[in-house]
Amino acid sequence: MPNNRCRQRTASMLVALAACTAFACAALPANAQTYGNCAVTGKKGSMPLKPAIPGQLTVEVSLPAPGWWNGDTPESMKDGYEYCMAANIAWRAGLDKVVVRNVSWDALIAGQTKDYDLALSEASITPERAKVVDFSTPYFDSDIGALVKTSNPVTASNIRTMRIGVHQGTTGETFASNVLKPSTPVKVFPDTSGMFTALAANQIDVVLTDTAYSLGQAANSHGTMKVVGQYSTGEKYGAIYPKGSSNEANLNKIIQAMTDDGTLKMLAQKYLAAAWGQDPTKVPYFKP
Repeated sequence: MPNNRCRQRTASMLVALAACTAFACAALPANAQTYGNCAVTGKKGSMPLKPAIPGQLTVEVSLPAPGWWNGDTPESMKDGYEYCMAANIAWRAGLDKVVVRNVSWDALIAGQTKDYDLALSEASITPERAKVVDFSTPYFDSDIGALVKTSNPVTASNIRTMRIGVHQGTTGETFASNVLKPSTPVKVFPDTSGMFTALAANQIDVVLTDTAYSLGQAANSHGTMKVVGQYSTGEKYGAIYPKGSSNEANLNKIIQAMTDDGTLKMLAQKYLAAAWGQDPTKVPYFKP
């Protein structure tokens, strides 16, 4: 989850970016109203936290995730739904710096990373994952989309005969293996880059992963890929917290407040619709 992103700008100036190999960070002057290209809402410091590392909000992600995190490395991040969500959390928590760490998806969902406040990586909330990490209140709904090469005539009736690829440890893997049960064994990839490369190289016919993520990949494919359908699974994304985090209640309050005041809806309209070039509600639903 990813796979999961930092600069900052005010109306009149750019603030220098401090970055290193493992992470990137952006400092915010006290009177600034933006992080990177992200507008912030609400009142600064209205919901304070005790961060894992003093003075900063440390956010983990598994990249790439176009639309959610616009950039392939922490150093190149400017904006995106989850990047700007993190910026708004930092603002409301009264923190002047966001530090972004790119970590492996497997380590992220297994609770193997340390010294972070939350992870935002399009992670579906599941009971299995909740055994080792804690989840926030949901902030986004997502089903499972079927991503194919534009030239490949994949339909609801023939998809089970296709070579299907999935990302290891995801709900897409569980759905493909346990529900769809294609005639050819599902091919499992350790990362999304390899999975999408295999699709482009005709080594697989279909990628099954979150509709939101599939649409982002299709939009970045220059017309070579498309989402032909999706399966209704009722999945919801949640921020990941370290198990037993003392900040869980306050972070949930911030996320819920951003839901209630329309901030998250604004981020979806600005970054996801633009990145996908397609309304996810218009993608037809397949029956498993």
